[in-house]
Amino acid sequence: MAKILIADDDDLMLELLQFKLEPCDHSVLTAADGEMALKVAVAVRPDLIILDAMMPALDGFVVLQRLKATPETAEIPVIMLTARKHESDVVNGLRLGAREYLVKPFLPEELLTRIENILQAP
Repeated sequence: MAKILIADDDDLMLELLQFKLEPCDHSVLTAADGEMALKVAVAVRPDLIILDAMMPALDGFVVLQRLKATPETAEIPVIMLTARKHESDVVNGLRLGAREYLVKPFLPEELLTRIENILQAP
């Protein structure tokens, strides 16, 4: 069982992801803005973070940059899951340290497969 933090300001997206992840025996934590995502990540140290780019307080790219710059959270794998699909956004997210970058709308089964692949990696 993995602890997964979902950071997204869309309540429906949080519910959808929670609905998909909990039957896979994952413990799901949520954050509705970038500042809360950072606080939860440092306090709980989840096994994986699913991070939206467009959020209030701090956007996902700033959150990702701070996560990777903080020793306690630097090794936590991050999947960017966002509507921002320009090449520069994708490249920026990957350069900042995201393990995966998926664009909304997305295929839930693809996301679940990518999550499992990351969690099973040595």
